[in-house]
Amino acid sequence: MRLLVAGGAGFIGSSYVRRRLAEQTGDEVRVLDKLTYAGRRENLEGLPGDRFELVVADICDREAVAGAVEGCDAIVNFAAESHVDRSIQSPGEFITTDVYGTYVLLEAARDRGIRHLQISTDEVYGSIESGSFSEASPLDPSSPYSASKAGGDLIVSAFQHTFGADSLIVRASNNYGPRQHPEKLIPLAVLNALHGDPVPVYGDGKQVRNWLFVDDFAVAIDVVLERGKAGEAYNVGGPEELPNIEVVRRILALTGAGEELIEHVQDRLGHDRRYSLGSEKVGELGWRAAVSFEEGLRRTVAWYRDNEAWWTPLRSGEYREYYERQYGRALGAG
Repeated sequence: MRLLVAGGAGFIGSSYVRRRLAEQTGDEVRVLDKLTYAGRRENLEGLPGDRFELVVADICDREAVAGAVEGCDAIVNFAAESHVDRSIQSPGEFITTDVYGTYVLLEAARDRGIRHLQISTDEVYGSIESGSFSEASPLDPSSPYSASKAGGDLIVSAFQHTFGADSLIVRASNNYGPRQHPEKLIPLAVLNALHGDPVPVYGDGKQVRNWLFVDDFAVAIDVVLERGKAGEAYNVGGPEELPNIEVVRRILALTGAGEELIEHVQDRLGHDRRYSLGSEKVGELGWRAAVSFEEGLRRTVAWYRDNEAWWTPLRSGEYREYYERQYGRALGAG
């Protein structure tokens, strides 16, 4: 196959591209990415030049998308503004990319009669006190980020229903692993712990998340791309649920830092208390998570410890300014 992977220079997208090219040695991948703060060329280093191409463009640019999709057999769309905190600060950017950008990709796929796989999130369902969301659960987003992703999902479903488009959706629980931007909880905690900086924890830290190692999600995406039914959504949840405070404690233990670094900060506006996805439907297609949270976290901490050259540029400039705005204190040196 020849795939167009939108947002393929980001954390999850680049992990998927790396695995796809390694596992499917006859495939070619064209990445379309705007290269914002979270989409980086460094995430794609070392990929085979004869089977990989990077096109730097915005998914909202219809002409650029039309050129990029030429000759491709399917589109996998990771492209999104994806951080809840930033969506509270600048919701308009999220709506533009996550809704209008999705529409542009759908039109390109429909024009060429190819499959469009939308990568979405458990956050579109909102919070759940007990049990797990299924694909039949109503969408009830509670942040500008999750609302924009839900909007994109609804457009995907509408294109399939109205036009018979070969479009479908994968919704994942919280991904983690190598090359994740340090604005997210796990890499933020790892890098702060390695530097001896306080680790901010929202509120009481008892918000529960369902953690999924990024390589496991990459496998699930291919299962759905190849075996999923048009018009359907597939939930992909991780093997374990943990409160954020417990995740931070485990990171501190793995880095050799003390729990005195934990700093409880004012809770996020509208913070969802618990996410949980049931994965029975994708399990019927043959997928299940292979990496436990304990093993995945150990591998993640080791990667950040061993790849200082990757993350050093990210702890300067724009991120430091964002961090100080968000948490009311500056990062330490380094």
